[in-house]
Amino acid sequence: MTHRSPRRGLTMVYTGNGKGKTTAALGMALRAVGHGMKVLVMEFLKGQLPSGEREAAKRLAPELTVLAAGGGFVPARAEEWPPTVRKAVERGWRQAEEAVSSGRYDMVVLDELNCVVDYGAVDIADVLSLIKRKPPHVHLVITGRNAHPGLIRAADLVTHVRSTRHPFAEGVPAQAGVEY
Repeated sequence: MTHRSPRRGLTMVYTGNGKGKTTAALGMALRAVGHGMKVLVMEFLKGQLPSGEREAAKRLAPELTVLAAGGGFVPARAEEWPPTVRKAVERGWRQAEEAVSSGRYDMVVLDELNCVVDYGAVDIADVLSLIKRKPPHVHLVITGRNAHPGLIRAADLVTHVRSTRHPFAEGVPAQAGVEY
């Protein structure tokens, strides 16, 4: 199914304290692949943790690519991160900027970028600049808690995901296929 009508590349933000931000972005990525689009997902902060989406992307390559661009869960201040994590995130950000600007992808998902900005590892001015200079056909999806107010103003679509109940609060560990 290929549908290549002219489109306006949107900037979409999924934020809030509830579960489902990455899941929503991955659903959009899957839908885009179904329409013949080429999609890149950059997973900031997930590092080498198990990732069902990375395994699934192998089956959908080359239309869907999922890359790790960080080093797992980290303290909430970038200056406290191990140097290897900081370098991986910086390298991932440069790679994300190049991928968006290149126009090779129809959709780029920057998973957990809101956290990376909130923690001080990427400057919000750089994110806003990327949004302004992205090619007009590229959809940009940004996820993570604590979206910067400037990003919320710049986005075409903003969804706040609110938590009502989560099994983790009841001691249920993360479930494969649900949380990762």
